Amino acid sequence: MTFAWYAHLKELNHKPWIIAALLSWGIALLEYLFQVPAIRIGYTALNIGQLKIIQEVITLSVFVPFSVMYLKDPIRLDYLWAGLCLVGAVYFMFRDKLA
Repeated sequence: MTFAWYAHLKELNHKPWIIAALLSWGIALLEYLFQVPAIRIGYTALNIGQLKIIQEVITLSVFVPFSVMYLKDPIRLDYLWAGLCLVGAVYFMFRDKLA
């Protein structure tokens, strides 16, 4: 979803927003075709909160390198703090499975 949501800022910034939206929706549709079955499979082993936290961890793990390498956004300490918050969220969502 990162590419669908943010790549148009670099690649399609000279095009009308509707073109960017339609291309982004096309990319997102393809990603959803994989994501929906994955969530259904994951829900057989994890609860919805755990699935959401995993999604956020994956999103941040993809977004930071994408932002820095593709969009040339400078790396910031905010990424570290957000990552540490997610580590805490993972701990609290999965602590019953750790015992």
